[in-house]
Amino acid sequence: MRNEVLLIMGSKSDWPVVQKCAIVLKELGVPLMAGRPHVASAHRNPKKVEELSLAANDGNVGVIIAAAGMSAALPGVIKSHTVLPVVGLPIGSSTNPLDSQAALLSMTAMPAGIVVASVGINATENAALLAAEILAVNDPKLSAKLLERRKAQAAKVEEADAEMELEVMEWK
Repeated sequence: MRNEVLLIMGSKSDWPVVQKCAIVLKELGVPLMAGRPHVASAHRNPKKVEELSLAANDGNVGVIIAAAGMSAALPGVIKSHTVLPVVGLPIGSSTNPLDSQAALLSMTAMPAGIVVASVGINATENAALLAAEILAVNDPKLSAKLLERRKAQAAKVEEADAEMELEVMEWK
């Protein structure tokens, strides 16, 4: 059963952002390929990117999350080696907002036939949830966990609305 996620980032410096993705996957009970995230650069060690992509094809991986900043070529390069779903996670720069936009645009500007789904800049939770939703198509237990998570989110909004009502009543 393809129930694992290959979580790969272009640089170890991406880990402070990507870590939230790993945490959400763990909370949902979604295992990572080889039990951990991986670091591989599309430009600095493309052979390793190819090896990880091909290993994902032959293993239990059902979705790949590829996080990268700047030129953000990683998701597209991975996709050139697989037909598995690839979720691009653009990593934003706190020092240069143009790098953040470049990463997002790079991931969404794929040539015809090389399909990469992308989430927003630093949207690690959404990347994890999209990967889990793809896996949940064939996993009723995971689907149930995702529904419970959604219900919990709705309950928090309802609670906030009730708190707001009380605050407004105090104004009157």
